[in-house]
Amino acid sequence: MPKLKMPRKSTTVDMTAMCDVAFLLLSFFILTTKFKAAEDVTVVTPKSVSTKPAEEKNVVMITMDKNGKAYFSLGDNTTEEKQEIIDAVDQQKSLGLTDKEKAAFTRSGSYVGVPFSMLKSYLQLNEDQLKKYTAPGIPLDTANNELVVWMGAANHAFTGSKMTLLVKGDNDAKYPTFKGVIDAFKKNEIFKFSMITDPEGVPEGTALATKRESGAKED
Repeated sequence: MPKLKMPRKSTTVDMTAMCDVAFLLLSFFILTTKFKAAEDVTVVTPKSVSTKPAEEKNVVMITMDKNGKAYFSLGDNTTEEKQEIIDAVDQQKSLGLTDKEKAAFTRSGSYVGVPFSMLKSYLQLNEDQLKKYTAPGIPLDTANNELVVWMGAANHAFTGSKMTLLVKGDNDAKYPTFKGVIDAFKKNEIFKFSMITDPEGVPEGTALATKRESGAKED
């Protein structure tokens, strides 16, 4: 009896459902991804082998650019402290700031890089004007170190809680600027802060590399 020969047919896979799922996943990631905001001050940080991430709570940051300018800013989750700091500075320096100008200081992503004589007009700038504005930096002269006032206000605002003080300096930052920042810390009896660096791999054969390979805890 002859065998029946079944006709060969190519296997087909319906990709419609997979394409729909892929499109939905892509849409989900696009809509939920939080993009990093562009930095107002461009700083190229020096390299280091540290892998310890900086804390993100109660952050007070001093930024130094390559031109020797210094800037003062606070984390976005410190709204109450921002308000207390700007109130203290306004009262101490008799700036006559309005509620609207103080609100500009407490907004998300705000920073200060001007002397007190220019602070009122600086806080009146809108977002478009700020993008084109070139800040002169906070004066750090020995006779007129205005960062002392900002750090004093910040130190008082974080009384009873831990202040995370970060210093972010450009790799080409000038030494006098760094000295002015450290002097402002010392005058407020602040002796502990963290430097923000660009992490890189630990060179093989070094003591730190051996320590990490053994699983020992870093200091």
